[in-house]
Amino acid sequence: MDLNWRSCLLLALLAAPWESQAAQVDPVPSVMWDYYHARLLDGAPFVFDKRVRVQVPPFAEDARQVPIEVDASAYDGEVVRILAWAELNPIAQIFDFRPGEQVRARLAIRIRVEQATPIRAAVLTRDGLWHIGSAQVDAAGGGCTAPSVVRAEAGWEERLGQVLGKRYPLADASRLRLQVAHPMDNGLVGGIPEFFLNQAELRDSAGNSLATLELFAAVSENPTISLEVKGEGTTELWLRDNNGNEFRAAF
Repeated sequence: MDLNWRSCLLLALLAAPWESQAAQVDPVPSVMWDYYHARLLDGAPFVFDKRVRVQVPPFAEDARQVPIEVDASAYDGEVVRILAWAELNPIAQIFDFRPGEQVRARLAIRIRVEQATPIRAAVLTRDGLWHIGSAQVDAAGGGCTAPSVVRAEAGWEERLGQVLGKRYPLADASRLRLQVAHPMDNGLVGGIPEFFLNQAELRDSAGNSLATLELFAAVSENPTISLEVKGEGTTELWLRDNNGNEFRAAF
């Protein structure tokens, strides 16, 4: 009898984490969550977490330029990686951000939205647990398949890769806000192949990496990016697109 009791207790303890995970209520119910949990997070343990804040407008006035912000600064110092995606977009992935110790776990960017969709941010902490932040953005749609505005502008090729930006002082850090001139073609418009920024790295004045950012074709044309950097000193942003063009800007 004692053996059976011990066996039942052991089975209950082993099953508890999975039952707890399965019993969680998705704050933004989506038929695609299980798919992306398996595809992007390899089915790893996770928790829906309100401390990971995903801020989006309630309605996308311009589906080609939808601002989103992922704020996981509640876990500053513990964050290894942040993934973001729009579950119902034809190109779902938005970014893969790996902040170093001198960069806060907070990033804002503009994306394209094809239809109303959940926006997810998955934050991996040092203990191996994914913390999931969620939001819903409504949209009339068509942002991913609309013709390029940048390509309709005369002389856009000459401005390719130009970076406009500035660092703004905060209480204990500075906010780096920038815009990069690039069409960010996603391959969904007839006759125009993929052509987008896919790699970025923030470096200090000695060339040491402060943070890395992988971008995907869901990001909007002429992308805007906001980061928060601790401390002072010059920083350099290095960018590369999928055609091998490289760009640099110092702040």
